[in-house]
This record gives sequence, structure tokens and C-alpha cells, in this order.
Amino acid sequence: MKRFVIAAALVAVGVTTAFAGPIEDRQALMKAMAKNTKEAAGYAKGDTPFDAAKVKALLQVYVDDAAKLPTLFPDDSKTGGTDPTTASPKIWEDMAGFKSHAAKLSADATAAMGATDQASFAKAFGTLASNCNSCHGAYRIKKD
Repeated sequence: MKRFVIAAALVAVGVTTAFAGPIEDRQALMKAMAKNTKEAAGYAKGDTPFDAAKVKALLQVYVDDAAKLPTLFPDDSKTGGTDPTTASPKIWEDMAGFKSHAAKLSADATAAMGATDQASFAKAFGTLASNCNSCHGAYRIKKD
């Protein structure tokens, strides 16, 4: 019986995820990227001892998410969702610019994978983080 309850719960979670819309999907992606950024910032600041393998794994998340990001903003996802979207209408007005930001995020993350120590990673991560800030400045509505 216990196994059945666990299996049913897993199926329910899978079904809920399968029916999530692009707004919920992109919000989940952004929340995961924020968590990733916090962890990467620890390496960049030197709060966490530099580990090249772990840093590369964190950077790969940016590369993967940057590829997904533009697909999560279809025309029919400007409003709605279970949590109000902070996506600016500028995304749909300037999709080419938005895609360019996503491509730059991927390129910055790929370049940062060449870091061999904390100092070189800190510099590369600064470039990556400034790209995040630039995109949020252009394509995100600030919450009150």
C-alpha cells in the first residue's frame, strides 16, 4: 500500500509538471537559475573553495537554460499563469534582442568554463552576471 501511495504521488507530480504552462515553466527555470547563481557566486567570491568540476557543472546549467529560455515565451504567454508574470512586453516586441541576450548568456557561461582558479572564475562570472542584470533590466518588469 505504501508503494502505491508513493507511486500515485509521483504520477501526480509528473502530471502537474506536464500541464504547467510556459509562464510556470519559465518561472521555475528562473528560480533554478537564481539558486544556481547563488551557488556560483560563492565560488566567485571565494566563500566556497574553488572546484573546477563543480563550477563547470554550474556553468553548464546556464548553457542549457539559455537554450531553453527563448522557447518559454510564446505569443500566448504574455499574461496569465498561477503567479503573475514579470516578463516585460518588450520581450515579444524585441524577440531578436531577447534571443541575443540568451545566446550571450550561453557564450559567457561557455567562456567561463575555461576558468582554472577562483580569480579567473570571478572575472568570467562577473561578465556572466552583468549579462543577467542587463537582460533583467531590459526585459523584466520590476515588482513593487
